[in-house]
Amino acid sequence: MNPRPRRVRRLRRQEAGPAPRPRRRGTQPKVVALGGGMGLSASLAALRRITGELTAVVTVADDGGSSGRLRDELGVLPPGDLRKALAALCGDDDWGQTWSRVIQHRFASRGELHGHAVGNLLIVALWEQLGDHVAALDLVGTLLGAHGRVLPMSAVPLELQALVRGHDPARAEEVQLVRGQATVALTPGEVQSVHVVPADPPAVPEAVDAVLDADWVVVGPGSWFSSVIPHLLVPELLDALTKTRARRVLSLNLVPQPGETEGFSPQRHLEVLARHAPKLAFDVVLADEAAVPDRASLVEAAERFDATVELAPVARPDGVPRHDPELLAAAYDRIFRMHGRIGPWR
Repeated sequence: MNPRPRRVRRLRRQEAGPAPRPRRRGTQPKVVALGGGMGLSASLAALRRITGELTAVVTVADDGGSSGRLRDELGVLPPGDLRKALAALCGDDDWGQTWSRVIQHRFASRGELHGHAVGNLLIVALWEQLGDHVAALDLVGTLLGAHGRVLPMSAVPLELQALVRGHDPARAEEVQLVRGQATVALTPGEVQSVHVVPADPPAVPEAVDAVLDADWVVVGPGSWFSSVIPHLLVPELLDALTKTRARRVLSLNLVPQPGETEGFSPQRHLEVLARHAPKLAFDVVLADEAAVPDRASLVEAAERFDATVELAPVARPDGVPRHDPELLAAAYDRIFRMHGRIGPWR
């Protein structure tokens, strides 16, 4: 029996079905979303439906695929997660969807272009032309007609490292150091903790300012150790997350990630996040109601963050373990209205 049922709400889908349209400018909340990869893309695709004041702050530790090759060859930030965020912010009109497909397009060849994404090359070219990460990403966003802004979390490329128990199946109790985001994301064994190299990376000032100026900050969903927690390892960004007057939502994954969070319960995700950022608090923990078999344990874990648990149907109805943009948008919108200020924002 749940000892504190008031700490859990079920957010039901509105009868109208689709997510509400963005409020007119001046009445929209300023929202910052942190993460990387497909999880952040899902959150952005939902959030752009309800606000035009949206900023994505994206991890820069990717070292695999096209991003890893460009990073190794040119010494640049890995552009892949930034590209995915820009694609997710493209509109649903012909212009937006065409550009979304173009920047996501990967070359198939027998030469060095094989596997490179068009958007990765475009972003890196503009970095070299302008010499400014933020100005280049803003320019790409303007070209795409993006419904929001995309910023890297740090100004330098980071190496993700993890301490993993049982990485070698023959030595199940031994803890080993595993290097690289691509390796950590699929590592066998149990991830104990993660850190980044360099240990005190500089945050992008615009990302810090966005967090401090936000009405809402959304953390997750996404690969927990390789996309979500790395934001908490950038000292200036963690300090901003701790000090901001914004309200904070922690958005949980629908299922554990193969490898890094295999077998994790929803509450286990909160426990490992708390170990990496013990002073960080949240106002709301959002989870898909079908993905929470033990609601009392999730409530108990959320209370360590002083957070309320909100349960909502946010998964695709076809059974594919991915967030539905309109259902997730409706859940975010109701959370913002229920827990935010009444009346115009700002």
